[in-house]
Amino acid sequence: MTAQDQPNNPLHGYTLEQIVISLSDYYGWDELAERIPVRCFMFDPTVKSSLKFLRRTPWARKKIEDLFVYTLEKYGVEDDEE
Repeated sequence: MTAQDQPNNPLHGYTLEQIVISLSDYYGWDELAERIPVRCFMFDPTVKSSLKFLRRTPWARKKIEDLFVYTLEKYGVEDDEE
């Protein structure tokens, strides 16, 4: 499936791991913890622990996905490589 197959889905083509890495690189863990106050961002944050939590917690995953879409639209953090 290509991006043309899902033109209204801004998350198409991004894995949760890519999203977490991009946001942690852009904002840093401290800023992520302020924006989305969950323990996996506040205390000894790692990509692995964040992924485990976000995969099990739909409301937190939704918040991180929404922040990623907002960041993409406002700041253009990621470039589509297609």
